[in-house]
Amino acid sequence: MQPYFLPYIGYFQLIAAVDLFIVYDNIKYTKRGWINRNRMLQNGKVVLFSLPLKADSDFRDVRERELAADFSADKFLDRIDGAYRRAPYFAETFPLMEQVVRHEDRNLFGFLHHSIVRTCEHLGIATGIRVSSTIDIDHDLKGRDKVLALCHAVGADTYINASGGTELYAGEDFAARGIALKFLQSTPIGYSQFGDEFVPWLSIIDVMMFNPKAVVAALLGEYKLT
Repeated sequence: MQPYFLPYIGYFQLIAAVDLFIVYDNIKYTKRGWINRNRMLQNGKVVLFSLPLKADSDFRDVRERELAADFSADKFLDRIDGAYRRAPYFAETFPLMEQVVRHEDRNLFGFLHHSIVRTCEHLGIATGIRVSSTIDIDHDLKGRDKVLALCHAVGADTYINASGGTELYAGEDFAARGIALKFLQSTPIGYSQFGDEFVPWLSIIDVMMFNPKAVVAALLGEYKLT
């Protein structure tokens, strides 16, 4: 999977569901995608938050992009503080946000990888996480062929992707290589957000701010495989 910055719970459900999670570093950065941004609640409204990036070519890989020099960890944390200070599990979650946002690596992939690993540790997800470029395959491969090469290289017998992958991958292509293909579909969840109408599928920040770790751990299992 691509790396994402504090993504929705489905991303962490996928990590928790597998034995090994491979995160791409040598994949093209997607402009206006979700790699360096997500959504949270602020004053009862859904707002975007993002990591500003240094101006660069749109053809560079994620691992070749850098955070902008004017990125301020303090300002970002102040925004999270203002949005969620009244949330019931702010005191439990905000220290994690500090560890993530104050990470010193200005490389985009390094910053994202650290945020994923730290969030998994916080939630008790013990799945092994490997970086794609460290696996010995032909890294000029693209799409399905690269996924299949990675699966073969690590001895996988099953590949699980998010439900959006149904438009990208066909079971027969994987079966021909002795690999079962499955898709993870998150089950709709709900919880109180300051007593307002519930807004689903926000950043994992929102889930952790309004639920204790034990409940979040249970929500990680709220999915079905097809």
